[in-house]
Amino acid sequence: MAGYFNSILTGTKSLVTGLLITQAEFFKKPVTLQYPHESLEMTPRYRGHIQLVKNPETGTHQCISCGMCQKGCPSGCITLKGVKQEGVKGKVLVQYDLDFTTCSLCGQCIENCKPGAIEFSLEYNLASTNKEDFHYDLLERVKEQK
Repeated sequence: MAGYFNSILTGTKSLVTGLLITQAEFFKKPVTLQYPHESLEMTPRYRGHIQLVKNPETGTHQCISCGMCQKGCPSGCITLKGVKQEGVKGKVLVQYDLDFTTCSLCGQCIENCKPGAIEFSLEYNLASTNKEDFHYDLLERVKEQK
């Protein structure tokens, strides 16, 4: 009989403790964001997919088509192509593709890029059921940037 009352007392104590915690948390400001209407501001150290850095003076990218990012990528997710054009010193970048489905976000491409032409983007809302949505043409994305 003592175990029965002890069980009731322990259960009641647990219930009261839970209700007190609920009451204390009820009046605090919620930390949950209402997703479609609100979004988080990403920290500068966030690692999204890579993107070409846009030169603010010229409005174009800074890539010199050296290919070091492509060579340094352990996943092999970067494909770039540069061609030699007459009247232009060095190669001109004509293709820069990223297959984000195989990217491991290791940062080796950014470490290997001597001119600092690529960086991690702060884009985090990447969800799709279509695999082709994760194949990025980074040259087109630079042109679309404001």
